[in-house]
Amino acid sequence: MREERSKRTTIILEKGDREFLEKLIAEGKEPGIKPFISKMFDIYRSMAIYDWKYPGEYYHGSSRVAFVSRDTVNILAEFIPKEKWREAGRRIGSSFRHTTQVDQGMDTTKRENWPNLFKRLRVLGFGDFSLREKFIVVKNPFFDSTLLLGFLEELLGCQLEARTLTSPLIFEVKGEA
Repeated sequence: MREERSKRTTIILEKGDREFLEKLIAEGKEPGIKPFISKMFDIYRSMAIYDWKYPGEYYHGSSRVAFVSRDTVNILAEFIPKEKWREAGRRIGSSFRHTTQVDQGMDTTKRENWPNLFKRLRVLGFGDFSLREKFIVVKNPFFDSTLLLGFLEELLGCQLEARTLTSPLIFEVKGEA
């Protein structure tokens, strides 16, 4: 049986696009043309850009998304009493769990799905998540630790205990919900 090989493709870039890419490479922001194109395909697939109504209307599955700064989220959070942040996180987690189930067919409460879920969260800008035995480590979290704690508890369907309050955040998985 003959093995399918990669095919060479030629891309003709507009002058401004080529200059932009060459500048990124010269500044060390991108290692080369092929890695850049590969990254763009990964982003296109991971963020379901094929569903976007560009410009201005962006979707990830059935959920409309917007690029919002952390400062904006923090301003909104200021209007929620701190003692309700964990519950607010749970409500956000419930919504995210539902849309992930519908759009991705992924049960976020099953531990075997957590690596793919954590990748999705990273792509969407929630932070860099990893599972280390019974601990969830979150580098560069988008949410405050209390909000994130509630979000993850509802999303993962388990009880968590915060071990740190600053990044990297460490949550211990205490038990299934």
